[in-house]
Amino acid sequence: MTVVPVDTLTLTIITAIYLVAIFIIGYIGYKQTKVAEDFLVAGRKSHPIVIALSYGATFISTSAIVGFGGVAANLGMGLIWLTVLNIGVGILIAFVVFGKRTRIIGHRLKAITFPDLMGKIYNSAFLQLASGIVIIIGMPLYTAAILIGGARFIETTLNASYEVSLIGFALIVAIYVVFGGLIAVMYTDALQGAIMLVGMTILLIATYIILGGVTAANTALTQMADLVPSTLAAQGMTGWTAMPVLGSPIWFTLITTMVLGVGIGVLAQPQLVVRFMTAKDSKSLNRAILVGGPFILMMTGVAFTVGALTNVYFMQHGGMLAIDVAGGNVDTIIPIFINQAMPDLFVVIFMLALLAAAMSTLSSLFHAMGTALVCDVWGRGRGCALSLRANRYGVLIMIVASVALAFVMPGSIIARATVMFMGLCASAFLPLFAVAVYCKRPDPLAAKASLIAGAVVWFLWTAFVHAAEAKPLGISQMIFGKPCLLPLPWSVIDPLVIALPISFIIIVVLQVRSQNGCGGETPA
Repeated sequence: MTVVPVDTLTLTIITAIYLVAIFIIGYIGYKQTKVAEDFLVAGRKSHPIVIALSYGATFISTSAIVGFGGVAANLGMGLIWLTVLNIGVGILIAFVVFGKRTRIIGHRLKAITFPDLMGKIYNSAFLQLASGIVIIIGMPLYTAAILIGGARFIETTLNASYEVSLIGFALIVAIYVVFGGLIAVMYTDALQGAIMLVGMTILLIATYIILGGVTAANTALTQMADLVPSTLAAQGMTGWTAMPVLGSPIWFTLITTMVLGVGIGVLAQPQLVVRFMTAKDSKSLNRAILVGGPFILMMTGVAFTVGALTNVYFMQHGGMLAIDVAGGNVDTIIPIFINQAMPDLFVVIFMLALLAAAMSTLSSLFHAMGTALVCDVWGRGRGCALSLRANRYGVLIMIVASVALAFVMPGSIIARATVMFMGLCASAFLPLFAVAVYCKRPDPLAAKASLIAGAVVWFLWTAFVHAAEAKPLGISQMIFGKPCLLPLPWSVIDPLVIALPISFIIIVVLQVRSQNGCGGETPA
């Protein structure tokens, strides 16, 4: 199937309006950024709606819309369970259980990054340094995946080369992140979040209209169960509206990697934790929940639903499944569907929604990586009272690194890279983060052991056991002559499921042995 380019004049006008609005807001953020604290934590006075939309827009990116939407097209609507965890864990638990205490402690200790917060709570320079290193090594993988998602849609929509799309996209985001800091990032996130909400709402309604209504579309998808490819059926897939066979390889992939990997991993995302420290009071976080919950529901729920329904459209209009139309690359399914099924005006609107999703997440990731490099690795021990110029250089360096990585990453990588980074963050950071905000006297040795164990076990399982990464990495094959060391079901169980419990057990055991006890008071 061929893709017809959208009307150039319509595209130019709407895109120009969008970019002008982004740069104006970025300039406002730049003018309000006077000192390092403004650049790093938005002056600690963000409005609750801005916090909610920034948090949600940072959380939801092209990885959710393009990457996971493509996975839903391939594996079905079982991915909706991730939406449940995203709201229950990523919003309610994140804001209520972790958010308020993080804000209180972060304000009192004057922490300005996630590693800085951990270092000050535990009074450990090592934890600040180690956390910063995990961020600058692991986060570019996730960032590159977001860049790929945005660039692929630009490439498909504008018939531009992938290389030009990637570099141009990165440059636009870099301008307002480098100069405006977190104030500009959060302001632009709020606008982009609103655009995303409009775009995804229209996408859901338009998709069901095109397919003849909710009942007709869902019934048609259910009746396609006998068209499941034999390779997927052999691994447990039973249809696009049914869960895979319990305990099958696809069930383990769907639940342990996609649902748990992202659903739990969100709690320890450094770029999201910083959002809590920008709130002026706890009431702001309570109000933010009322906006954040519905936002996440619309973003992920629509992406996963529409992703699965693309099979109905492509079967009706070409007799092919979505994965076949995309040539086996799940990352291109949603862009192809939008460009073929939707009218020109919506293609442009959705392109802006997708770019907004990517730009909002990218800006936060660029900011988190750059400040980790400058404040927590290079500038550690100097209290991060560094110049704005140093922080801007740090952001720029990490942008270049992420773009370079995006050029060499393979296809169908967006969702995979996302769950890898979130799994690493959960395994390394979540236990020590939980103890940090809930223990009266958190033990530094316990935290160090937990972080090291979580990161090391996650890497070992990724490199030597989990087939999805072990096979392409080739480390196990090179050393042991086997693509992965353990058979099914171990080879399809995500590293998070192994590394996170080990990391938690270690910190709990050592914390208890230190006789430092945990309680309801925040650490001094």
